[in-house]
Amino acid sequence: MPTLFDPIQLGAIAAPNRIIMAPLTRGRATRAHVPTELMIDYYRQRASAGLIITEATGISQEGLGWPYAPGLWSDAQVEAWKPITDAVHEAGGRIVVQLWHMGRQVHSSVIGGQPVSSSATATAGQAHTYEGKQDFETARPLGLDEIPRLLEDYRLAGANALKAGFDGVQLHSANGYLIDQFLRNNANFRDDSYGGSVENRIRLLGEVTQALVDVVGADRTGVRLSPNGNSQGVDDSDPVPLFTAAAAKLDAIGIAFLELREPGPDGTFGNTEVPKISPDIRKVFKAPLILNSDFTAEKSQDALDDGVADAIAFGRPFISNPDLVRRLREQLPLTPDVAPTWYSQGPVGYTDYPFAEETVAA
Repeated sequence: MPTLFDPIQLGAIAAPNRIIMAPLTRGRATRAHVPTELMIDYYRQRASAGLIITEATGISQEGLGWPYAPGLWSDAQVEAWKPITDAVHEAGGRIVVQLWHMGRQVHSSVIGGQPVSSSATATAGQAHTYEGKQDFETARPLGLDEIPRLLEDYRLAGANALKAGFDGVQLHSANGYLIDQFLRNNANFRDDSYGGSVENRIRLLGEVTQALVDVVGADRTGVRLSPNGNSQGVDDSDPVPLFTAAAAKLDAIGIAFLELREPGPDGTFGNTEVPKISPDIRKVFKAPLILNSDFTAEKSQDALDDGVADAIAFGRPFISNPDLVRRLREQLPLTPDVAPTWYSQGPVGYTDYPFAEETVAA
């Protein structure tokens, strides 16, 4: 059986280990969603990961409602990403960009217009905005005549990812964002070809994935799903047939890898009593399957031994442990992260976490 420290081929990407850096929203770009120099050090520090999946990155202004998150639709954004990917590659790493449309999980004060979604629904709670938290607004249903434009936004972001030097892309189809809003039946009430049946609700996922594959290549395209339980108000009454059908479609398209975010009943960042669906997905998805949520080194090895996972994605441990791979390999203690600095601007809680050598010296 493989260990976390054995190499794995993720499509065209040769990963030196199976410890994947999960996408982590950090809010260190500019208000115009342009990456900053500070981000160069952050990603370079974590280049020992088998693969870095960047923070969620907007494909358009319409879809990017998180303050100070980066985008990938303009020339300025592409140019600002280039030194980041160069730094990771110079440090021996591999990096793909996670492409993001937030759907209804945005506020008009950030995006400049009414949110769009599968249907006219709103998320309970409040959105992060530049003026502080504000109540979520009711989205308007994305029109059939707008789907081609959405697909073109994804194609442009995929092409820009290659121009910026990324090794590939990951489509964000999880966590209650736009594509997840189409997938799950408590958010999708459409009566057209994108709503109702499972086949219809997975249609947009398939079309967007294919659009990215046409530009980036199947062997450089990954997808993220969150199949079990409520995620930011988005849920499904019968998730097993839905997500196995989605995974089977992705398998047929031939993507390089699939990442699943699956919290358990005792999850430390979201939890659910809905059983994990990864064993069912494993039966229909043949390419590498990456699991995510509250994994320790021991639990990770169990998942590899069971054959359910081929690699494990770590999120918050990578925030505060830039050398997480070494720490796991040598069983060194992990530095705890500081939650109030997750989304703050500046280097504190971002690039100032110590490497193991500094910890020992201190």
